[in-house]
Amino acid sequence: MSTAPRSSPLALTVLALLHYKPLHPYGVQRLLKEWGKDQVVNVGQRAGLYRTMDRLLAAGLIAVRETGRDAQYPERTVYEVTDAGSETAHRWLDEMLATPKQEFPEFPAALSLLMMLTPDALRDALGRRAKALETALARHDADLAREAESGLPRIATLELGYVRAMTAAELSWVRDVLADCAAGRLAWSPEELLAHAGDDM
Repeated sequence: MSTAPRSSPLALTVLALLHYKPLHPYGVQRLLKEWGKDQVVNVGQRAGLYRTMDRLLAAGLIAVRETGRDAQYPERTVYEVTDAGSETAHRWLDEMLATPKQEFPEFPAALSLLMMLTPDALRDALGRRAKALETALARHDADLAREAESGLPRIATLELGYVRAMTAAELSWVRDVLADCAAGRLAWSPEELLAHAGDDM
C-alpha cells in the first residue's frame, strides 16, 4: 500500500460519503450537490474528483466494490471505504475541526495591498463586493430554508450555517470600511506611505 495522500477537503468528503454508502464517482458528485457540499468543497470539474479517487484507491483508503454496466450507462465502478480509509477520515476530520490552519485566501491578501488604489477605486471595488455578498447571503438563506424543508438532519448541513455566518460577518465588515471611507476616517497619501517605507532605495 502506498503512502496515504495529504488531507484535503475533497479527499475527506469522498471518504465521508463512501462511509455513508458505496458509490460510483458520478454518485459521489451527485450526493455532494444534493447535500450542498459543493458550497464548501471544490468539485467544479469532475476530473479533479476522479484524480482524488484514484489517489485514495492507490493508497488503499478506498476499494472497488463492484463494476457494472446497464443499457443506460457506460461501465461504472462502485467504490467503498476501507478500514484504513475510515481511520484516516476520522483522523483528518478531527485535525481539521480542532486545529486552526493558517490559510492564505485572496481577499486578505488584496486588503494588505490597498495602498495601490485611490480612495475612489477602493470604494468602487468594495461597493461591488458588498453587492456580491448581499446576493450570496440571500442565496445562503434560500439554501438553508430549502435544506430545512428537505428533512435532512441539521448535522448533515451544518457547514451551510457557518458559510452564511461568515458571509454576513464579511458583509458587515465591508460596510463598516465603506462607511469609514465615506466619513473620511480611512485616508492615505503616497507621501505618507513613503514616509514609512524605510531608506533601502
